[in-house]
Amino acid sequence: MVTAIVLLSVFFVSGALAFCRHIPSLFITAPKQMEALSGSCLQIPCNFSAEVSQEFDGARTTFGVWIKSDSKFGTSPNNVIFNSSRMNNIYPMSLTGDLSQNNCTTLFSSLITSYTDWYYFRIENGPFGSTASCDPLQITVKDSPPRPRIEISGDLKEKQSVTITCSAFTPCPHSPPELTWTLQQDPHNKIEENTDRTFTTKIQTTFTLSDEHDGFNITCSARYPVNEGKDIKTAEERTTLSVSYAPKDTSVSISPSGLVPAGSLVNLTCSSRANPPVIRFTWIKTSKDRPVGVFEGKFHSFKVTSVADREDYYCLATNDLGSQTSSGMNNADNPEFGAVVYVTLKILGIVALYSTIIIFEGWFRSRCCNKPVKDAVEADYVNRVIEIQAS
Repeated sequence: MVTAIVLLSVFFVSGALAFCRHIPSLFITAPKQMEALSGSCLQIPCNFSAEVSQEFDGARTTFGVWIKSDSKFGTSPNNVIFNSSRMNNIYPMSLTGDLSQNNCTTLFSSLITSYTDWYYFRIENGPFGSTASCDPLQITVKDSPPRPRIEISGDLKEKQSVTITCSAFTPCPHSPPELTWTLQQDPHNKIEENTDRTFTTKIQTTFTLSDEHDGFNITCSARYPVNEGKDIKTAEERTTLSVSYAPKDTSVSISPSGLVPAGSLVNLTCSSRANPPVIRFTWIKTSKDRPVGVFEGKFHSFKVTSVADREDYYCLATNDLGSQTSSGMNNADNPEFGAVVYVTLKILGIVALYSTIIIFEGWFRSRCCNKPVKDAVEADYVNRVIEIQAS
């Protein structure tokens, strides 16, 4: 196993440094690999240093040279694609760094996919001239832009504050991408310099999570201007929030509903939404505000036995983050039982019978008892009329 690792290490090192056959007199500090978008530009951050024994003098006129494919300079002049001492160069490059200050930062413009290759930097400084043959830069030019990244910092739980960031690699800070997302209409784009002196464009927002954010889809789009702003290339990234929250909207349904006759089977069902899902449903039966029974399960069934039955039930839904009663009160307010949703069951047949008897009795009395009184009044009235006429 050790031998295999050593052989692989030698293989990759020798592949990346195929032209590093001797200890060079020049070294550069730059990214080892960079990606660029066709039609756009690439800023190459670069600094160089010479061997102490070499006589590099920043006060002298200094030229920077970029060589493609290999580090050969004198024997392969066609590999020299840029020389700052020339007015016309094969590739559209320009040195933006100050060579006298050992800064070799270069802007590579109007990139096309055929520019994908290895690149080597060289310094010409009077009698001193050297190529950083052991520090090649691999540039890859693609037609499609890289997708932006969505990052979330913080615990995805209700009532927790989180920061959501969408970032896009910015190979050309002179023409950065424009970021937009579904979290807000006009996000503020900010360009930041990375530790390796490359750049990233970001948008960011911070807010407090609630259960309503669970399942919310976030889409971030990066629009890259290319061909000097004449065209746009777009990349997109999506993610879905999974927010953990305690049970919500806990409720009880009854079947059959309303008043039920004695001997009927009543089915109760408890429902609640939660993330993670509810792991336990608890039914509590009360009588005169005191618990008289506890049952487990999403469903509970029982039979009504007498007219005196008044059975009050409520359901408690619980997951890893908390619990809630079917009244909507969190058990933190009343940790023992919470509030109650009453399921009052009465006996339809007996109640209806008593009601009918009472109504019928009242009607019968009004018909049978009031009639004699009326006849007596009428007779008295007739006798008085006769007496008046006789007199």
